Amino acid sequence: MKWSFGIALASLALLTTPAHAADTALQRAERVLAAHPVVDGHNDLAWEIRDGFGGHVEAVDLEQDSARFAHPLQTDWPRARKGHLGGQFWSVWIPTTVTGPAAVEMTLEQIDIVKRLIARWPNEFQAARTADDVHAAIKAHRIASLIGVEGGHQIDSNLAVLRMYRDLGVSYMTLTHGKNTPWADSATDDPHAHGLTDFGRAVVHEMNRIGMMVDLAHVSAETMRAAIAVSKAPVIFSHSSARAVDDHPRNVPDDVLRLLPANGGVVMVNVYPAFVSEAWRKWDADRAAEQARLSAGPAGLALGDPDRAKAMLAAWDKAHPEPLVTVAQVADHVEHIAKIAGHDHVGIGGDYDGIDGTGPKGMKGVDGYPLLFAELARRGWSDADLAKLADGNILRVMDRVAAVSRAMRNEPPGEARG
Repeated sequence: MKWSFGIALASLALLTTPAHAADTALQRAERVLAAHPVVDGHNDLAWEIRDGFGGHVEAVDLEQDSARFAHPLQTDWPRARKGHLGGQFWSVWIPTTVTGPAAVEMTLEQIDIVKRLIARWPNEFQAARTADDVHAAIKAHRIASLIGVEGGHQIDSNLAVLRMYRDLGVSYMTLTHGKNTPWADSATDDPHAHGLTDFGRAVVHEMNRIGMMVDLAHVSAETMRAAIAVSKAPVIFSHSSARAVDDHPRNVPDDVLRLLPANGGVVMVNVYPAFVSEAWRKWDADRAAEQARLSAGPAGLALGDPDRAKAMLAAWDKAHPEPLVTVAQVADHVEHIAKIAGHDHVGIGGDYDGIDGTGPKGMKGVDGYPLLFAELARRGWSDADLAKLADGNILRVMDRVAAVSRAMRNEPPGEARG
């Protein structure tokens, strides 16, 4: 009897070990995501296909492990299935150095790449524009494929171009990227508009009218506040995190998070280490400074000697190891946004294939979402709140944006010029 009781106690101890608890949380995450697969706000695969494969969509075999390609990717079908990816906003980003009519032309080429991806993989992709389209694609076991323009410079200050993008299936536009537009300020440029100009407000109004989501990733805090104040529809942050957790200008400050319940918008959390970890961001800045010290300008310590510069940088790396970025740190951002704005106002926008192959441990590709959901399950998140994070919140925003557009249907097209 004593022996049997001892075995029972040992078994109970085994069942309550952290490993078992982790397995239970992961199983729960997998169950929630099977019913509510992730609708991710931002992925730069289209640019990676252009940059790394010359735009040859048909030459990229996404049935393979794309991390092993000569030009590695973070997205492929095996990892998307493992990660329970149910919907994806594919970014049609172009560099901010491309402006004017050339920016419009390049954006059209990027939209063409996304459309060719959908045509190339009809059993995996299904084009989507509305929340109902997303539900239909998920029901058909395909990845709902939506489009986001990542920078207001891509409309060349022309509302007609904005409308044409919408007709081509674009679901959102990010008001700026890394540099200001003539009508809105970027988070990573010196301010000039201090929010939005009159034309910037006209852009937001026209986006409301045509049912295009206003994306405030990349914009300054002043522009965030200005856009929320003028928008009749919920806004999104397609790939941003919490500034209180990592004080990066790309992240969303608490005072803006507090505006979201009234607006109805959603912050879709990014996994780029610089936006997740303050320690990693400082390490990255120090490493960039060391590279410049070795090779930049006429005073570079190893100028003209790339082998010596490489060896000196390797020595620096050995003395300054890269800080570990974890799933738990991503969860900290999700939890902070939920704490300040509410569980109805947070989503996922990983920025995969826009973050140079990096990412938190276990989340370096689109297969990592279940680990984040398991971490939140361990922290006490309900199944209902996990489902909102996965797809419920962004689909609600899409429905509301469509409703606002219907209410504005009798307004004539905007004719303001920037």
